[in-house]
Amino acid sequence: MTERKSDTSGGSTAGQVSPREARLKAALKANLARRKAQARARKGAADTADKKPEQDKE
Repeated sequence: MTERKSDTSGGSTAGQVSPREARLKAALKANLARRKAQARARKGAADTADKKPEQDKE
């Protein structure tokens, strides 16, 4: 496979981040945070759904 070097693409110098790369990095970080929050919410909902029938039996 071909290796891609991100630090030489776009003609940016080392240490500088292009506005596009900064925007993509921020979008990726926000997306990851949103997905983690959704996974936590699903896990919490599954836990409460599992516990609810036990409380009805008593």
